[in-house]
Amino acid sequence: MENTGSTKTQLNLDGKSAIVTGGSVGIGASIAITLAKCGANVALNYRKHKEEAEEVIRQIEKYGRKGLLVQADISSFEDAEKMFQSSLSAFGGVDILVNNAGINWDGVIWKMSEEQWDSVMNINLKGYFNYIRAVAPLFREQKFGKIINVTSINGLRGKFGQSNYSASKAGIIGLTKTVAKELGKYGVNVNAVAPGLIETDMMKNADESVRTTAMADIVLSRIGMPEDVANLVAFLCSDLGRHITGEVIKVDGGQYI
Repeated sequence: MENTGSTKTQLNLDGKSAIVTGGSVGIGASIAITLAKCGANVALNYRKHKEEAEEVIRQIEKYGRKGLLVQADISSFEDAEKMFQSSLSAFGGVDILVNNAGINWDGVIWKMSEEQWDSVMNINLKGYFNYIRAVAPLFREQKFGKIINVTSINGLRGKFGQSNYSASKAGIIGLTKTVAKELGKYGVNVNAVAPGLIETDMMKNADESVRTTAMADIVLSRIGMPEDVANLVAFLCSDLGRHITGEVIKVDGGQYI
């Protein structure tokens, strides 16, 4: 049978525009650059990592795409709307939202402060709501949109010392499934990606025992790279993922098994 198309052709985001939160470093930076490689214009925010964010913008523009850098606090409802409106103005539209920004502030539950709990929840969960709420009316009206929420395998299984982080990541899963149901009839796909251990600056600075313990659980016997997550996100944003919604897809080398 003649092959009438190719993955290279179908994994094509030409003419699309994306917002990526937390896109200045790590997984978010890899996602932003990968979407640009596939043809999308990309807006990203920064709060502290301005120089790193500017480098990501240079990489985006190297692929002939438009990049937009916005200083925005993910936990701010007003900043989310500002970034959305700035993206609309710069690109003439928004088609993709990747919620990726997140923090961890670990501690066992009997020692965890209210500040630790609230800070993680406000960024990791409320921040996702802020940006989904900003794009949802447009996606509903244009009857198209892709929303990808980056969660974690610890939102599926929990982790000692991370009650706030695991709860926020579990909340993202519930949010994803609900919004998928609410926006599905308008042609909007909403999915979550759940990484396991990924080689980021945060992991490089972690205690060696964290790496050793995780490696014992990873079936493929290797730590994931940011591009492993980014490639899945790009797939879900393309027409190749058009019939996938409400799913939580692990990228963990079998760590969760």
